[in-house]
Amino acid sequence: MWTLLSKLTKHLTIAIPVMMISGFLFGISFDADFLKDLIMPFTFLMVYPMMVNLKIQKVFEGGDLKAQVLTQFINFGIVPFIAYGAGLLFFRDAPYMALGLLLAGLVPTSGMTISWTGFAKGNVEAAVKMTVIGLALGSLATPFYVQFLLGSSIEVNFIKVMKQILLIVFLPMAAGFFTRKGLVKRYGQKTFQQNLAPRFPALSTLGVIGIVFVAMALKATAIASAPQILIRIILPLALIYLFNFTLSTLAGKLLLPRGDAIALVYGSVMRNLSIALAIAINAFGKEGTSAALVVAVAYIIQVQSAAWYVKFTDRIFGMDSSDLKIKK
Repeated sequence: MWTLLSKLTKHLTIAIPVMMISGFLFGISFDADFLKDLIMPFTFLMVYPMMVNLKIQKVFEGGDLKAQVLTQFINFGIVPFIAYGAGLLFFRDAPYMALGLLLAGLVPTSGMTISWTGFAKGNVEAAVKMTVIGLALGSLATPFYVQFLLGSSIEVNFIKVMKQILLIVFLPMAAGFFTRKGLVKRYGQKTFQQNLAPRFPALSTLGVIGIVFVAMALKATAIASAPQILIRIILPLALIYLFNFTLSTLAGKLLLPRGDAIALVYGSVMRNLSIALAIAINAFGKEGTSAALVVAVAYIIQVQSAAWYVKFTDRIFGMDSSDLKIKK
C-alpha cells in the first residue's frame, strides 16, 4: 500500500486528472449526494498528515528576515488581489468560481514548498519558516479576505468559515505537533525522520485524491451540460501562476541571494491547495463544489509548473556553489 501511495504522491499530475475523470463518470452515472458524508473524513486525512511533518519551532530561528518579509508581502499584499481581479474578469457571472480562484491565492505554502526548494538547491530552512508562517497567516486571514472581497457577491457566513478553519487547520496542526513529539520521543529523531516521516505525505495524498473525486462527482452533471467550463478555469489559473512566478523570480533575483531567492519563489507560488480545497467544500455548502473544482484544476497547473521551474533554476539564478566546486 505504501509503495502505491508513494507513487501517487510523486505523480499527482497524473493521479489528480484520473480521479477527476473517475469522479465525473461516477457523478453522471449515479446519485453522488451520499458522498458528502465522506468530505470531513477525507479533509482530516488530507490535512492532518502534512501537519505531522511541519516543524513549527523553525519559525523562531532568525537569519533570513528580508526573505520572510518579502515572501509574505507577495503572499498577502499582491497575490490575493491578482486572484480576485482574475475572478472579476473571468467569472463575473460565476461568483463561486471566483471564490475558487481567491481561495487558491489565499493560503500560501505547503509541504511541496519545502520539497521543491530542496530540489532546486535553495534555502530549505527559510522555506520551512515560510511554510509555517504562511499557513498560519493565510488561515487567519482567509475569512476576512473572502468577506471583504466577495461578501457582496456570495453568501459568506464568517463564523462558519472561521470554525471550519479551526477544524481544518489549527486542530490538525495541534494534533500533528503532539503526534510528532510523541513519535520522536518513542522512536528517536533519526528513526522518525527516515522511516515514519516519509509516510505522512502519502496519507495526505489519499485525502487529496478522495476530495477531488467527491468534488468532481458532485459537480459532474453541471460539467456535462457545459464542458467548456474547464477551459474557462484553466486560462485564469495559468495567468495567475505565470504572474506569480514572474514576480517572485524578479524580486528574488534583484533583492536576495540565490538560496533565499529560490525559497521566495516556492514560498510564494506554491499554494496550500489542500486547505483551499477543504475550505471550499466544507464552508460553502453545495455551491462550494464550484470553488472546489477550480482548486482541483489548480493542482495540475501548480505541480507541472513547479517541476518545470526546477529545470530552469540554474539558468535563472546561477549554479549552486557546491555544483560549481564539483565542476572545477
